[in-house]
Amino acid sequence: MVSAVKDSRPGYGQLLRTPGAWTFLLPGFLARQPFAMLTIGIVLLVKSTTGSFGTAGVVSAATGVSMALFAPQGGKLADRFGQRAVLLPGVLLHVAGVTALITLALAHAPLWALLAVAVPTGASTPQVGPMVRARWAARLGGTPLMPTAAAFESVTDEFTFVVGPVLATALCTGIHPAAGLIAEAALTLAGGLLFAAQRRSQPPAHRTGSGDRPRVSALSVPGVRVLIVAFLGIGLVFGGMQVSLTAFTQDIGRPGINGVLYGIFAGGNMLAGIACGAIAWKVGPRRRLLVAYGLLTLATAPLWLITAVPLLGAVGLVVGLCIAPALITGYTLIETLVPASARTEAFTWLTGAVALGQAAAATAAGQLADRFGASSGFLVPLAGTALALVLLLALRAHLLPRPSAPEAGPDGRGPEPHQDAAERGVGHRAPVSVD
Repeated sequence: MVSAVKDSRPGYGQLLRTPGAWTFLLPGFLARQPFAMLTIGIVLLVKSTTGSFGTAGVVSAATGVSMALFAPQGGKLADRFGQRAVLLPGVLLHVAGVTALITLALAHAPLWALLAVAVPTGASTPQVGPMVRARWAARLGGTPLMPTAAAFESVTDEFTFVVGPVLATALCTGIHPAAGLIAEAALTLAGGLLFAAQRRSQPPAHRTGSGDRPRVSALSVPGVRVLIVAFLGIGLVFGGMQVSLTAFTQDIGRPGINGVLYGIFAGGNMLAGIACGAIAWKVGPRRRLLVAYGLLTLATAPLWLITAVPLLGAVGLVVGLCIAPALITGYTLIETLVPASARTEAFTWLTGAVALGQAAAATAAGQLADRFGASSGFLVPLAGTALALVLLLALRAHLLPRPSAPEAGPDGRGPEPHQDAAERGVGHRAPVSVD
């Protein structure tokens, strides 16, 4: 695939002309949409049946924690046996779990029963976003188009976070409290099966035999561990914003505006993602990551003090604008730190970290909203991003690849050509236009 793109200007148009890209982009978009609907759908349904944001947050948190713990294992299996082999049973199990959760919630089942179903529901959530990123990396790794693909995927993710929560909220508040999760299950089934059917574009499986070199675990790379903890902070922003905006709008008697406010927040994220892919960066990705987290911390600081809806929407937009650069840069660094044989696993560790952060935020923000008022939940995003920034500043050296000990390439015989390029910006120069 390198020969097909290396002589062309690396814009979005050129990216989308990559041979075979649309065969996995369209079903991948459909299949990842439910990811943005699950948390808010659970919160709205359980809040409706129990009357407690705290209980809703606990159930949502159980789903997120199990997702975060099991997603990397699914990514590891996908690297070893192929994406289709993992995706098909996962989709069916997830749909069954969501169906059981809806049934139990409407039957006013006790909390332990909801938690017992929430765990397999989260564990089986299809990790389509990391799988799409792994397909891009398999085709474009080491070329100037790879950071453009990372930006494009961030924009796609954030578009789902614009559409998903708005759709789930509208269905739950306008039709039935369970309608959001019903739609999530239907989209998971249809999109997941269509994506799994695209076998030609999936990365090759990296099975190991007795004569092969040992497989490298993504978690053994120090930079990946740093990014995992940093992405927990981003998850705390997402989860804290979801629960706190829901509590705030219900507290002021305008629950219908919740989806609009969250859509503004996610829309800022999407716009920033588009811009990140259109800028020719002159600084390395490690420095960009530190700056992005610093700005995100500043942007989340005033949220808990705001009581006016227009001002909350404006600040939420700024918060969203600060998230995309951090996400894009983190995912781009994975391509320089991790060999192809563990890349899907690495992407799912980051996605799982975001899910775990969302789960923790749902619990913490829900408890704060119940005990101290709706606006207090906004302290969760601030705390999460501030702690992530401190960690990145302390451990930033781990985000540099090590030329003296490069990881083996996908054939197990030598380093991948992009291994020493991260901080110099080689292979990370984004296009100057959207083509």
